[in-house]
Amino acid sequence: MIRFENVCVSYEKGDAPVLDSLSFEIKAGESVGLIGSNGAGKSTLLKAMTGLISHEGRITVCGLTLDKQNLAEIRRKTGYVMQNSDNQMFMPRVIDDMIFGPVNYGMSREDAVEAAGEALATLGAENLADKYNHKLSGGEKRLAAIATVLAMKPQIMLFDEPSSALDPKNRRNLIGIIKSLPETKIIATHDLDFVLDTCDRVILLSGGIIAADGKTDEILKDKALLESNNLELPLSLTQRG
Repeated sequence: MIRFENVCVSYEKGDAPVLDSLSFEIKAGESVGLIGSNGAGKSTLLKAMTGLISHEGRITVCGLTLDKQNLAEIRRKTGYVMQNSDNQMFMPRVIDDMIFGPVNYGMSREDAVEAAGEALATLGAENLADKYNHKLSGGEKRLAAIATVLAMKPQIMLFDEPSSALDPKNRRNLIGIIKSLPETKIIATHDLDFVLDTCDRVILLSGGIIAADGKTDEILKDKALLESNNLELPLSLTQRG
């Protein structure tokens, strides 16, 4: 479903690459945690995959090569929950944001409103529909941003720090929702406990390269590996010890 082949990204010419010759594949239905310390390249990888930044090498999504010709179709198939919800929520009310994408992709307004209602109900956030974005708390805005992507009904879902700003109850709720979603998912986060609860596979980035790629339990229990890449064991594993 997703393939990176020798992908490189540099923000300035002559600078060291943020992503350096990355190659990996993600199969349909996989839930993959993308971890690494600050500056490892997690957000950059998600932006490259959605065409928000240019890259060298080849990225393939749902059998389509990421280029100008296929970009619109790839974005139709890919939902991206950004790290900063303010960059995603730009309409006056939550419902306005939620129907904007589906309507622009050809869905009728009536069907878009229905899809928005279903997405909010999935998150237990029906009360947010008519709220104004500038009056939302950080946690409410995060849920609204996730619901906006769910309403698009994408085949692939990309999450950048999805648990940030959520209280414990909504965090637990989101874990259950993500686990239940059949779509292919990539979750970029510093919250390793969240990854432990939602992902079967982990890709560990360090300095723009893949330091490890394997089963979640194996990587997140490897204290030496994590510490050598400026990470710590998940809190839940530390408490068990």
